Amino acid sequence: MPAPPPRHELPFGPSAEASRLSWVLPALSAGTVALHLLFAGRYGYFRDELYFIACGQRLAWGYVDQPPLIALAARLAATLFGESLVGLRTLPALAAGGLVALTGWLTRRLGGGTYAAALAGVAFALAPFFLFGGHTLTMNAFEPLFWTGCAALLVELIRTGERRLWLAVGALVGVGVLNKHSMGFFAVCLALGLLLTPQRRLMRSRWLVLGGLLAVLLVLPHVLWQLQHGWPMFELLRNGQLYKNAPFTLGEFLSGQLLNLHPLFAPLWLAGLGFLLFAPSGRAWRALGLGFLLLFGLYIALKAKAYYLAPAYPMLLAAGAGVLERAVRGALPRAAVLTVLLAGGAALVPLALPVLPVETFIAYQRTLGLEPPRTERHQLGLLPQHYADQHGWRELAAAVAEVYRRLPPEEQARTMIYAQNYGQAGAIDWLGRAHGLPPARSGHNHYFLWGPGDSEPRVVLIIGGDAEDHAQACSRLELAARLPHNPYVMPYEDQLPLYLCRDLKAPMATIWPSVKHYQ
Repeated sequence: MPAPPPRHELPFGPSAEASRLSWVLPALSAGTVALHLLFAGRYGYFRDELYFIACGQRLAWGYVDQPPLIALAARLAATLFGESLVGLRTLPALAAGGLVALTGWLTRRLGGGTYAAALAGVAFALAPFFLFGGHTLTMNAFEPLFWTGCAALLVELIRTGERRLWLAVGALVGVGVLNKHSMGFFAVCLALGLLLTPQRRLMRSRWLVLGGLLAVLLVLPHVLWQLQHGWPMFELLRNGQLYKNAPFTLGEFLSGQLLNLHPLFAPLWLAGLGFLLFAPSGRAWRALGLGFLLLFGLYIALKAKAYYLAPAYPMLLAAGAGVLERAVRGALPRAAVLTVLLAGGAALVPLALPVLPVETFIAYQRTLGLEPPRTERHQLGLLPQHYADQHGWRELAAAVAEVYRRLPPEEQARTMIYAQNYGQAGAIDWLGRAHGLPPARSGHNHYFLWGPGDSEPRVVLIIGGDAEDHAQACSRLELAARLPHNPYVMPYEDQLPLYLCRDLKAPMATIWPSVKHYQ
């Protein structure tokens, strides 16, 4: 087995100098956590966070649109911190800080020194995709940690030849799939990459079999859940391609890689990919580069969203940082490079992390003339979707509560609140509690499986939608209110009508199958 590449320390001093600077990586990691927590409450709940909180109140081994781990994380955060946004976002902030540390560790294992670890940490901490990932409690906050952890374990396995590490790989892959299914794609591509290198002999081991069995056992309850419910994830993915996701173009997929990782950091990860694929000193780790190329091609073939590939980049940043460290000599040139990366990275921070007030951000975005890539077909307003989806939820809950309170007590007791999507429903479930609202119902994704409830409603308070569609099920339909204009929400959430539906034309149990909406 080829010897791993030597570790390269800072050239302007002995190893003691590198030890003296060992505080750099912990400082970057802690600073990343602090940055996220500082601005965690700047806007409001993200649409998906409200949905995951709702899932967390109904724990299961699976959901229509995700595995179970994010619901468990949301349950934990809600239990510990209640409605605190800073508390809710503590876990993703810690994950971001942990990934900075893990990327730095991987940088050293791939031959980089302290300066390289600092470069990789800065690039990760300021890359737009990872900035937003660390800001919100979603699967994307933890996915890069699982992927990079898997790559780090593979590097350690190759470096030491310790085949028992396959057990750790299997455990990490299994838990990673329970966070997001794409972990499976990454693991398979990494395994294929290993098969294409001389290090494939490490796969001839009973420990690999045991690690694979461990991964299967961890994922099995979720697979059985999907099987029991007719594989709803496949229906969801098909509908997303047909009706929701923006049409795939190769050009937008490629440009998305630059924007998600920051254009200024492209030379860093490209150098890392080149090192892993072609450098003699990177021969031992070639499986990482080959695995990335295989995943890149797979996602193009599947017409995936550009950001799906982002969790694979920390390993490239780690490798590329070592290349740049060896190419740039001297304290002043290195300081200049790091300053450029910091300044250039900071310039795009407001696009992914809400460090600016809303109106200031809008003006700043217009000045830059740069917008995040669109991943869905919805019309956009003043804010990009990831920011617009953090506005309007408290106002929605308050408006629904006002209509609800106007109903006579006998009608309130048998009122169903029906939402068009899981964001609206999640806002009613989580933020409507303070107003005494009953649980929301919806046909969107897993809300459909939670059903219409046990009692037949006397009144259905409908959020949004089209009056003509509602009239097909309602004998009496009344426009009870309309939300005021909010320029910051997504346009399809602006000025929502609130309807009161009385005298259903059929029992709700008969109507319910028709509201199913997996997308």
